[in-house]
Amino acid sequence: MTQRVRIPGSDRLGKTLFPGAPAKVDWGLERMSTALSSLASPHRKYRCLHVGGTNGKGSVASTWASALAKHGERVGLYTSPHLWSYRERILVDGRPLPPSRLAQTAGELAPLAARLKMSLFEAWTLLAFVLFAEEEVSVACVEVGLGGRLDATNVVSPDVVAITNVAIDHQDYLGKTLAAIAREKAGIIKPGVPVVAIENAGEVMAELEARAQRVGAALHRVDPGRDVLDVRVSAEGARFRFPSALWGEVEVETPLAGAHQAANTAVALKALELLPRPPAREAVLRGVAEVDWPGRSDVRELGGVRYVFDVAHNVAGVQALTRMLGDLDVARPLVALLGVLGDKDWARMLPPLLEIADHAVFTVPMSAPRARTWNPRLVAEAVGALAPVDVVEQVAVAAKRARELAEEKGGTVVVTGSCHTVGDVLAVLGQSPLRSK
Repeated sequence: MTQRVRIPGSDRLGKTLFPGAPAKVDWGLERMSTALSSLASPHRKYRCLHVGGTNGKGSVASTWASALAKHGERVGLYTSPHLWSYRERILVDGRPLPPSRLAQTAGELAPLAARLKMSLFEAWTLLAFVLFAEEEVSVACVEVGLGGRLDATNVVSPDVVAITNVAIDHQDYLGKTLAAIAREKAGIIKPGVPVVAIENAGEVMAELEARAQRVGAALHRVDPGRDVLDVRVSAEGARFRFPSALWGEVEVETPLAGAHQAANTAVALKALELLPRPPAREAVLRGVAEVDWPGRSDVRELGGVRYVFDVAHNVAGVQALTRMLGDLDVARPLVALLGVLGDKDWARMLPPLLEIADHAVFTVPMSAPRARTWNPRLVAEAVGALAPVDVVEQVAVAAKRARELAEEKGGTVVVTGSCHTVGDVLAVLGQSPLRSK
């Protein structure tokens, strides 16, 4: 008998689809493998591309999905976390499925997920893989949730694997060193499956190379100095030249701003080249130009004020954001609207941004798990000397204050710190990510 599950209008209660599923990291592939086997392996009914890394995974996956859709494929896209709604995580041909559709299939899967004691992330990953089969997608673009080796998504048999940059993040789970983190992320490399990686620190590449050699996977490197040429960054995105072995040298344009997004796009392009049936050149260029990935290197004009939305939830992310802001030469004053989770390395994250900001507003994203919220007043006392800081805990009021500070002299508001912060601010500004779908 199908269990009836109600989906709320927005995400906060997304876990009601799987009552009792714990919202915690519970690594291991056994539960996912058992669940999928009992359902006749729905994840084997379509081709797959798999991407891991620290930052840029979602940019690569969404670029894949856009290019493959333009090539005529029916595409599933699975990403995490979301900005505002769990519905953002599971897209088919660029669109979220209706709430009733999600509820129906979740209701059928909930008893199995409960019996296997699946975590919330595992249950949603199972839901995505089943829905992709039911929706008859021809290919799925899948982003790793956390790490790689033991991540719930690592049950797929991909045609190609990509690994974006590897940086320090989630040390409690992945390890204290770059080498340890790279080792976990390298766990998605499969025997005989080509893997694309962007050149990084020597210890990172050493781990990726060791894993690729051990399992017999051809490792293809993207070198920004050789494969991402003549990068031009503007509020409209990034342009660069990509010397493709398959399509010849192409002029690439992505709406995702920043030199780091040009590099992410090059990783996506290199992986598409390596598919058994690669998409046509024209489809790729159109897909890249029309990729939709809200809240990441996302520049918008709203009511006469320029906003830059970027989740930048770790040190590497903030460094990429500050470089992008420098390239954009944004209008002053620059107002940083920040909300960071309490377990993040805010002591290292905040200074690079505060040093270039004219003013900052610290807030507490309403969607953040209560156990992970930060104390913005204590943080302001610690870093407030770097820039004037207002502490406004209510997101809607904080967004209004940031706008007032920027609007008076035609400046820029940068919204960052976490997916929760970006999602909540987009929502209070009437820019829900689902509205672009």
